[in-house]
Amino acid sequence: MENLNTLIGSVNNIFWSYLLIVVLIGCALWFSFKTRFVQFRMLREMFRIPFEKKEQKSAISSFEAFAVSLASRVGTGNLAGVATAIVVGGPGAVFWMWVMAIMGSASAFIESTLAQLYKTKGKDSYIGGPAYYMEKGLKKRWLGVLFAVLLTITFGFAFNSVQSNTLCAAFTKAFNVDQTVIGVTVTVLTLVVIFGGIKRIAHVSGVVVPVMALGYILLALFVIAMNINHIPYVIKTIVSSAFGFEQAVGGGIGAAVMQGVKRGLFSNEAGMGSAPNVAATAKTSHPVKQGLIQALGVFTDTLVICSCTAFIILFSGVPLDENNGIQLTQDALSTQVGSMGSYFVAIVLLFFAFTSIIGNYYYGEANIRYILKRRSNNVRTGILCLYRILVGAMVMVGAVVSLDLAWNMADITMGMMTLCNLIAILFLGKYAFRLLDDYTRQKKAGIKSPTFSKEKMPDIANDLESW
Repeated sequence: MENLNTLIGSVNNIFWSYLLIVVLIGCALWFSFKTRFVQFRMLREMFRIPFEKKEQKSAISSFEAFAVSLASRVGTGNLAGVATAIVVGGPGAVFWMWVMAIMGSASAFIESTLAQLYKTKGKDSYIGGPAYYMEKGLKKRWLGVLFAVLLTITFGFAFNSVQSNTLCAAFTKAFNVDQTVIGVTVTVLTLVVIFGGIKRIAHVSGVVVPVMALGYILLALFVIAMNINHIPYVIKTIVSSAFGFEQAVGGGIGAAVMQGVKRGLFSNEAGMGSAPNVAATAKTSHPVKQGLIQALGVFTDTLVICSCTAFIILFSGVPLDENNGIQLTQDALSTQVGSMGSYFVAIVLLFFAFTSIIGNYYYGEANIRYILKRRSNNVRTGILCLYRILVGAMVMVGAVVSLDLAWNMADITMGMMTLCNLIAILFLGKYAFRLLDDYTRQKKAGIKSPTFSKEKMPDIANDLESW
């Protein structure tokens, strides 16, 4: 097992250092410039759209689609991922997480807008995502199948193992509960929810996510208020470490950038191709609306929740070389609010990780349905049942494997699917730019809620079956 971990780690270093980080940053800058920095100029619209009235009572609303995608984003990456980034890359990793969230939100806008544009009608709701726009927009079904396989492995198996691994570590530290017991419990709960379908996932996420995020943010704000005099010093430390003025724990500016990008991507998923699978399920009057909502999700995840964790750790003064991952976050919070801090993190992570697991499951289900869409109903049903059982099994596996192996597996599969998606949206981005121009024209004309129909894009109208 140790040899496998070493091999995967070596491949990760080469893949991320020489290829993926360049593509991620390049795409983020390109989409920001081409959309005239949509993430800034339409920020007010981002906050308005989630609260629009449902177009159909039975349909999944923009807010519910936002909650499901946020459920997957808000999880282990916010608590354990940030801690790992700081340990390996130093405080400067936080700065690069911020930068990638701000610029990467433009990539999130593009991918989710395209998912809405190319969505199709399913049995109970709309379906779509990168696999669908690769097939319809690029006319490359093989690329869509490849992406679907990578996403299913990444989210259904690798990411869910990380979530389970971190949750079990938190409960072991806080309550001294055997990891196997926690693993079995979470596995059973996961199977109960995922056999209920996307509407049950949307309902659970819509209720739990706002509550859990608000509770964690309120506690973090309390800690920040207690340490308000230290804020200038902490920000100075983050910025200095980001540019190598103060040596990062893991080796200077390179480690800070790499960890910031890696853990930032794991947390907010901007450009990864995951959130578009849920963005496509929403019933909305214009594709741009869902693109804006998903961009808001990136901001919410990294600039708010990840920052809360970073400040708690850096305020605490706990040694960064004694613990890693979630246990560092628990130690840090305990120095601020006493022993209840460790318990609180474990409870919050229970909700964060659980909602992430069921959100991750849906990403895999949507893409398995895509792969098998030409097969009979019996074949699809059988394979989906097998997939659900395997997801439960990987949740259990994650409870007992090492932390390093879980993260390394997640990094390599995440990187491969991200590269696949970024290539696709680079070619298809021109349609998202046109949609944004149309949306902006309608807003300037005084239309509060812009609408779209495929007649506005006659050159690709035949590919837009849901508009």
